Amino acid sequence: MKIYSRETCRGLVARTFEARGKELSAVKEIVSAVRDGGDAAVFAYEQKLDATTLTKENFRVGEAEFEAACAAVGKDWLASLEKAIGNIYAYHVRGGRRDTVCEHGGRTTGYVVRPVERAGIYVPGGTAPLSSSVLMGVLPAKAAGVERIVVVTPAKGGVISPYTLAACRACGVTEVYKCGGAQAVAALAYGTESVPKVDVIAGPGNIYVTLAKKEVYGQVGIDMLAGPSEILIVADESACPAYVAADVLSQAEHDALARAIVVTTSSQLAERVAAEVEAQLKALPRENIARASVEGGGGIIVVDTLDAACALANEIAPEHLELYVKDPAALLPKIRNAGAVFMGGYTPEPVGDYFAGPDHILPTSGSARFFQVLNEDVFTRKMSVISYTKEALFADGADIIRLAESEGLHAHANAVALRLAKEGKA
Repeated sequence: MKIYSRETCRGLVARTFEARGKELSAVKEIVSAVRDGGDAAVFAYEQKLDATTLTKENFRVGEAEFEAACAAVGKDWLASLEKAIGNIYAYHVRGGRRDTVCEHGGRTTGYVVRPVERAGIYVPGGTAPLSSSVLMGVLPAKAAGVERIVVVTPAKGGVISPYTLAACRACGVTEVYKCGGAQAVAALAYGTESVPKVDVIAGPGNIYVTLAKKEVYGQVGIDMLAGPSEILIVADESACPAYVAADVLSQAEHDALARAIVVTTSSQLAERVAAEVEAQLKALPRENIARASVEGGGGIIVVDTLDAACALANEIAPEHLELYVKDPAALLPKIRNAGAVFMGGYTPEPVGDYFAGPDHILPTSGSARFFQVLNEDVFTRKMSVISYTKEALFADGADIIRLAESEGLHAHANAVALRLAKEGKA
């Protein structure tokens, strides 16, 4: 793992989501084809891209497949999953759906919160079947009160990982379709003969999934535009080099394009972490992926102060940010841009990935500056509520008329003026 100074790290720091021409062109073609061709187009692309043969009969996961999956995963795994579900659902319910309506002098204003009717959750199934993403996509939608939740996930050769299906069943979702990539996003956005049109699409995916979400945004709502996974670890001399290296690799093994960066005030720690990363890499089953990530998008940056480390973290706006320092609470007020913050040496990123409660579907590629972690708000809408009494309208009427007439909208003004005139208040 290379070591940089603050002055030499610019190439490592700069990274944004980029829509590449080849992928974007392919996505536009797929989305258009599925919009016009429905199931048949989805089936054609599944055959072409994943060698998966689908029909109307096997497109949707059947009861026998769910039962076989639950039998295959084992009781211990299911018990751990149920604990995670309890933590995650309780966390999202705690956020609440709060109506806010206030009355003052005959003027009642506020908003009421309503869930969307249908949500589509994309669950990745490429290099690693991410059953945890079922929980992280489905449970905030359930906490929001969404009645119909639809899951799409790749099925290489027509088979979905039993862990993914068992997680769907445990979360109460039985409407699961065997498709991935841009064709799955398009099916959710426009609907097909089998897949219902949804209101919001959420969940991470590869470049084709992300570009497809961008393409259909406006037809449906989306959670965010997510790229490859990333972690930034702010560490001081108190950090354990082996732990820091392990946390680096926990993200690097996701994808060759994943990014793992350590920012530290200790040159000695930097050297020891670099050595630990190399040692631990050799023991990983996914060494080739993790090594490509560490060498292509990873690095250790040595800075003078923790304030400088926080400033750099805010500039990068990482998906996952670990504050592995003596006093992480003292640094938290200085952090403005991050998807999720992990505090202290005993809160490694996988705690959030699987179990603690907060969601692991997070903004990447610097988009934490304007996107937020997936939460129940993504699946709700706020509707304004306004109620005036007669007396309140009489009190405010002249001001409303004056403002409407200044814009040349005399019918607007007249809607109020007629009421005042009828009551002799004009």
